[in-house]
Amino acid sequence: MKKIFIAIIGFSLFFSCSKENENTMYVKGKIKGLVKGTLYLQKQIDSLIVSVDSLEINGTEEFLLSDIIETPEMYYLALGRSTKKIAFFGEKDSIIINSNLDKFELKAVIKGSKNQDILEEYLDYKRKFNNKNLDLIKKEFEVKMTENQDSILIMENLQKGLLKRRYLYTINYAIKNASYEASPYIALTELQNTSIKMLDTINNSLSPDIKNSKYGKQLNEFILYRKGE
Repeated sequence: MKKIFIAIIGFSLFFSCSKENENTMYVKGKIKGLVKGTLYLQKQIDSLIVSVDSLEINGTEEFLLSDIIETPEMYYLALGRSTKKIAFFGEKDSIIINSNLDKFELKAVIKGSKNQDILEEYLDYKRKFNNKNLDLIKKEFEVKMTENQDSILIMENLQKGLLKRRYLYTINYAIKNASYEASPYIALTELQNTSIKMLDTINNSLSPDIKNSKYGKQLNEFILYRKGE
């Protein structure tokens, strides 16, 4: 009887650990040039960025950090107490991040997260939009020097048209990826000033699992706030 009782306890502990491991995210990789220092795995809790794991680097460029993750969300790999942080979408299982010490954030290559792939594709579009917008701002400044009102009006309309295309692209992109947590995250970070109707459209397109995710719940709360409910 005693052996059976011990076996039951052992099985319960094994089951508990296995269940916990199913929700574990492992963040591993290599930071070239980093032979001494501290890496922190961080995420936002309420309004604060907090460290959930850390590792002292001493003589090796490789690292392994982990956290128990209930739903995919944004994490940060921070280098020491500096402002250098690599932002990435965390998910259970393994996330691989490789970079170098000199260009810690700029040279980061992140693999293992579908949400990260979706977010990076959007950010690539955003960078192209920002470059086009900067070109228009430069041309608008040049046109204003000529004091030609027709040309100034044309440039203003071009900027408005570009901004409208950006919003439409972002809305459609969020709807297209409604089965991933990146969708409500993009809506929350890029579309706060868009119409409630458009936010509702994105929210209604989300799958049930995504609606119950961290950013799905936050998007719904934000929409209710905008509606004054």
